[in-house]
Amino acid sequence: YLRGQSLVMLIMAVFYSTGLSLFGLDLALPIGFFTGLAMFIPYIGFGVGLGLATLAGLLQFMSIKALVMVAVVYGIGQVIEGFIITPRLVGKRIGLHPLAVIFALLAFGQLFGFVGVLVALPASAVLLVAMRRLRSGYLASQLYQS
Repeated sequence: YLRGQSLVMLIMAVFYSTGLSLFGLDLALPIGFFTGLAMFIPYIGFGVGLGLATLAGLLQFMSIKALVMVAVVYGIGQVIEGFIITPRLVGKRIGLHPLAVIFALLAFGQLFGFVGVLVALPASAVLLVAMRRLRSGYLASQLYQS
């Protein structure tokens, strides 16, 4: 799980840095990498990075262009991260189907709030291992054999 999450953080750090620098933001590299690394904490890391990028953009450009620029980069980044990168990389590392990753995040988040989002994937991986062991134990038991 941690290896997959680290890879997601690195990919998103490069994405945010590149996206912000394409729009000409001077502090694109440090803000992008901070946002990517802070994404280990769901929602909070993204929110802090978004706030920093918005503030830096407004101070540099002094126009509505900064808000649009940051919204485009961070909006696309969230969609890519939430629906493509995390389900594939983290799900593959812990043995969950990408759809199961999305469902686990939504379900645990709905049931347990912010803490649920933090523990969704590790808890789902534990449940998956437990279910596989129970199933293999059942298939090897006398109850199934007869």
